[in-house]
Amino acid sequence: MWTDKQRGIRVSKEELLCKNACGYYGNPAWQGFCSKCWRERARSAEAPRQDTRPRNDGTPPTFSKFEEKKNIEKSHRINTMRRLFWGTPSPPKRQESSESQRNALKAYQSLEPGDFTGFLKILKSPSSQRMQSQCTAFMKTMEAYHELPVQKQSDHVQDFYQSFAEHFSSFTEAQATQIMEHVEKLVMTRLHKWVFCHDSCDDEQKDLALQRRIRSLNWVAPQMLGVPFPEKQTTVTSDPFLSAITAIIEMDAKRAPQDKLACVSKCSQHVFEVLSNSNSVPANADDFLTGLIYVVLKANPPRLHSNMQYVIRFGLPHSLMAGESGYYFTNLSCAVAFIEKLDGTALNLSPEEFEGYMLHQHPPSAAKKRQQLASDTQHLLEELKDRQERLDQGMDTLNTQLQKWVTEVHSQLDEATAQFALVQKKITAQPEISQVFSSSSGEASPQEDSKDQLLLVLADQHAGPKDSDC
Repeated sequence: MWTDKQRGIRVSKEELLCKNACGYYGNPAWQGFCSKCWRERARSAEAPRQDTRPRNDGTPPTFSKFEEKKNIEKSHRINTMRRLFWGTPSPPKRQESSESQRNALKAYQSLEPGDFTGFLKILKSPSSQRMQSQCTAFMKTMEAYHELPVQKQSDHVQDFYQSFAEHFSSFTEAQATQIMEHVEKLVMTRLHKWVFCHDSCDDEQKDLALQRRIRSLNWVAPQMLGVPFPEKQTTVTSDPFLSAITAIIEMDAKRAPQDKLACVSKCSQHVFEVLSNSNSVPANADDFLTGLIYVVLKANPPRLHSNMQYVIRFGLPHSLMAGESGYYFTNLSCAVAFIEKLDGTALNLSPEEFEGYMLHQHPPSAAKKRQQLASDTQHLLEELKDRQERLDQGMDTLNTQLQKWVTEVHSQLDEATAQFALVQKKITAQPEISQVFSSSSGEASPQEDSKDQLLLVLADQHAGPKDSDC
């Protein structure tokens, strides 16, 4: 079992939760808040503030002027959102009947989990014309305004999710979530090229900085992080975390945020499997985080920062705030934050040793591996020597018992041989007994009874001297 000093990484469940104590998972990208609390704080900070600057005549603006300005800005935001959602300043009149709308909702309810093709068929049906028009207008508007700052685009996408989910307010939470995942995949697959790694943000520079940072830490061995490796491996060069490494690299090839999250979940599940095979007890949160850190260092996934920010900005909030996907993504964010701030203390190294490794002055591949190999060899020799001693002791005990048994058997055989010789001698000394035993024994004869009597007499004669000797 790895000690806390060896591991150097401790993250409790409370540290993964939102700082606002709402019960959802937080994220270092949101300063420890969940998606919902972070957006509420951001919008509160961007709310119109009262202008306290004095006028030309030295009097401050009246409260009524401030309210008028606030209402104008609010009306402008509403018209903007309507234009984004509907493509016109006001929403179109509802053309489909309530009956067709109910039929469409029933079709959505009957969808199988993960049936994206079936969702598209229902969306293109005449009964879903209003929903289809809303999605199409929103995507075209986002493409037309693709030069907006990425944070504004994120706000518009999140508002669209919230608005579109009102169509399924009568559904259960699981059904509404399933349909909104299809909506997210439809919208973001088309908008991916416009919003991913946007020019208005510094995601590309941070990707390069993170890749350089991970590349500079390629000397970090799993033993330094306290990663428990399986005792038995298929080959010497195989890495038990290879499946997890492959899964996290595949994240960059996906377009929809939920598909990228699926890669993170797949990677995390492989990490848990490896840790479960290496320990006799289930893996805990500390083991999982160290294993995930090792996977990120080993994989150095392409555009990791951009992919994580893309999921944060344009993914469905429930996917990041709760459930397995939220837990795994929060741990991935913690792993990246740990790598960015990694120092010698977390690896049980002095500042000088850490700096030497970072400058490639003390490569661990030679001395450390030889030292570890020598230690393992010495331990193996001591274990073999102890086993040999126990085997020798067991052989000595077995030989002693076998010798004692052989001696007893020989003694019993000698005694039996002596008694047989004595009986044979007495039979030879009495001619009448010899005549009885030398006669043919194949047929019944009158001498059979006398033979038995003679044997009894002989036995009594043989027993008599023994009793008298005693």
